[in-house]
Amino acid sequence: MTARTMPVLFVGHGSPMNTIEHNAWSDAWRLVGAALPRPRAILCVSAHWETAGPQVTGSASPATIHDFYGFPQALFDVRYPAPGDPALARRVVELLGAEAGIDPERGLDHGVWSVLVPMFPEADIPVVQLGIDTRRDGAWHYAVARRLGALRDEGVLILCSGNIVHNLRLYDPRAAEGAAWAVRFRNQVNALLRDGNHRALMDWPSLPDAQQAIPTPEHYIPLLYALANGRAGDKVTVFNDDVASTLSMTSLLIDVA
Repeated sequence: MTARTMPVLFVGHGSPMNTIEHNAWSDAWRLVGAALPRPRAILCVSAHWETAGPQVTGSASPATIHDFYGFPQALFDVRYPAPGDPALARRVVELLGAEAGIDPERGLDHGVWSVLVPMFPEADIPVVQLGIDTRRDGAWHYAVARRLGALRDEGVLILCSGNIVHNLRLYDPRAAEGAAWAVRFRNQVNALLRDGNHRALMDWPSLPDAQQAIPTPEHYIPLLYALANGRAGDKVTVFNDDVASTLSMTSLLIDVA
């Protein structure tokens, strides 16, 4: 057990191009990574691995998965050769119970490495990824995530990667500001975060503008894993609180006060 309880992160990851571009968002990831206590390992919950029940990566050397198309070759050339942590994978399964399993072949998708490349560029911290079952509702995910809380006292950084608002079908890269409905939804979620109203955030389909903001749930669900691992008295810091067309880059650092 480490003497330092680790923080929890939710990162709005946006486009994988943020990995190789210097912009305000990736610069903030660099600053956060430099300021964090060094983790023993990282457990990452990414929007880009949907599984039937909880699954964790068990490879000792997880591959870098390029799960996209239409981007420059420089992005496909990116590798993040962080080691895996089979012992941590087994620990996660122990905490989650019988319905959880280990995938010995799965690598790390861009929801993981696009954030970790700027945040921990040396790729020398072991990384395990947890898949999400998007068939389940928010209360189920929140309850599952709560079982992972002990990891914070075991030197593990819980890093959740998605986007609170994520509608690529309506995305306009030429837009100078966020769509009005996307900004409204971002503001609504931020207000619920300030109030600590996790119950309302778990029931996201009932929120106004949710149909446009969250047409599919995989990018929103990682937020619930971060919130569920907060503790009474923790300080929640919001950063990268921008809306780019129909993507919210809003990110949270949850740490002991």
